[in-house]
Amino acid sequence: MYSNFSISFTHVPGTMSSKIIASSKKEEGLSMSLLDLPESNLEYILERLSPAELCTMSEVCTSLRDRCRSDCLWEKLLMQKWSRIIGYVAHREWKWHMETRKREDLLIQYNQNGSLGSITGIWPSLYLGSYLEDSRQLSNSISDHHSVLAWYISLESGRFWFPGQVYTRGGLVLCCYDVLLSFDSKTDTFRARYRHDGGRKAEENIPWDRVRASPVEIPPNVLHCSDCLNDLKPRDHIEVQWRRGKDLPYDWWYATIGHLGSCDESESHCHCRNSDMLMLEFKQYSPDSIYRRVVLNRNDHGEQVMGGGGYYGGIRKLHSEDEIARWKQLLDNSNYGRPIALHFY
Repeated sequence: MYSNFSISFTHVPGTMSSKIIASSKKEEGLSMSLLDLPESNLEYILERLSPAELCTMSEVCTSLRDRCRSDCLWEKLLMQKWSRIIGYVAHREWKWHMETRKREDLLIQYNQNGSLGSITGIWPSLYLGSYLEDSRQLSNSISDHHSVLAWYISLESGRFWFPGQVYTRGGLVLCCYDVLLSFDSKTDTFRARYRHDGGRKAEENIPWDRVRASPVEIPPNVLHCSDCLNDLKPRDHIEVQWRRGKDLPYDWWYATIGHLGSCDESESHCHCRNSDMLMLEFKQYSPDSIYRRVVLNRNDHGEQVMGGGGYYGGIRKLHSEDEIARWKQLLDNSNYGRPIALHFY
């Protein structure tokens, strides 16, 4: 019906209405209210607005405010930008903060810096827990601070520190480690906080391609229960938990399944899949390195200690081609992922 019209939005300061200026070949200068459009046409327009444009449009009138702040619109925007970074764990943590605020608004008084946390409102000592900075300012600016819009704004503004992981590739290191992430909109990068060697560290200017959501729903110091050990075979791509000491969190190291020493690596005679032992190959090490290959017991679902040092935990098989391609890219770039700014705090 309105396909032949060209439209532009105008808002007169001090008024509670928005106008749409429409023109067609038949009639020029036709003026009508934006809200006169059929609901489907209005929804079509709003779905194509940017987050900033939606926020501006929401200030025009009450009716448009409700439409522009709907969870349906903001869920799509959230998925478009944040779906690869925000996983189930981060979503659960956000809901925890909102429910905590709903149950006890006075909880914020226990925290001098105005943040809420999974344990104490500050950096947890046992595992990574999220926290939300300036939650009162957020809820005052948005009447329904439980909405998807509130979550989007808390992410975009960097107020929400959420659990995630960072890829790193420097020297012989090729792994993902658990961190708390916060977005910096000025640089379009991330900040990270994490525990390392018993201390607390922070990293800045982390690009998007170095961050991801945690692939498992457990804290970084908990053993992952492997469900793929009986299916693993040579050439499979995996991630395996590893940590230097019992009191440290696990990192996820990339490896491939190799052939056992007793195998001639012939496809027709290979029996590695039927063996109780698994050969893990870490290709960032030279072929003659003692760390290049590690043999684990396929039937041992607990933590395994190797002679070379460290503790090996759970294994997850990689099925996604995107995940595998990401690790291959890191493997080919020995200097990728070195921290740009790393300091204690």
